Amino acid sequence: MRTIDLLSRIAKEGEIFTLSSASKTLGLDRLYLRKILYRLEKENYVRRIEKSKYLLIPLSADKEEYTLHEFVIGSALVEPYAISYWSALNHHGLTEQIPGSVFLQTTSWKEKQTVAVFGVKYKIVRIKSEKFFGLQKVWIENTQINITDKEKTIIDCLDKPQYCGGMIEVIKALKNGRKELDFKKLSQYANQIGNSGVVRRLGYVCDLFNIKIKLTPPEVRNYLLLDPTMPVDQKKNAKWRLIVNLDEKIIGEI
Repeated sequence: MRTIDLLSRIAKEGEIFTLSSASKTLGLDRLYLRKILYRLEKENYVRRIEKSKYLLIPLSADKEEYTLHEFVIGSALVEPYAISYWSALNHHGLTEQIPGSVFLQTTSWKEKQTVAVFGVKYKIVRIKSEKFFGLQKVWIENTQINITDKEKTIIDCLDKPQYCGGMIEVIKALKNGRKELDFKKLSQYANQIGNSGVVRRLGYVCDLFNIKIKLTPPEVRNYLLLDPTMPVDQKKNAKWRLIVNLDEKIIGEI
């Protein structure tokens, strides 16, 4: 089979394809096809994303430089998935900070939680299935990808502040995005995610900025760090049972 014919048939699978899907499309043995793909990779017709996953390079493209948007590449790394945490925060315009990695959320097990593809780092965060909700689809370079909606992004960042640059970034997002965020949905998500720390952090920040939200302080005895990425402090907030280890004066000036 001529190279151009083979590439044309693979193209029917889309720009990203797997060894398995190409084997079915072409009717070729996987071992034999692997050898063909190795040659095509050497000739810059395809680029390997990871084991058995490839990017097809259009014939008209610059074969040395061609790639896809990092969110599209990320969508091929694990299933199910959602662009989340700091990456979603930036996509939704809730932070000006550009994360050094693309953050992906999944319920699946992945051998490597941190991978690099075409010079871009991806952080894959595995969560419980009950925490995997609040997704929406957006178009990126003619591809629909899954991303957490604005409210779920905030909730995820409250759940795991280490994946968004710390609580300061969440606080900025809540304050600056208060006009566009649905606080009824935020309240619902905060209770749904099943982590009292989310309710406590959200309630505390909303109190600080006089944001109206229906949240009930959980009946717990233990105190939790407001920001688990920062050193422990002695200052406490009794209502939300938080150790306020961020300077409230600085928070107020955000």
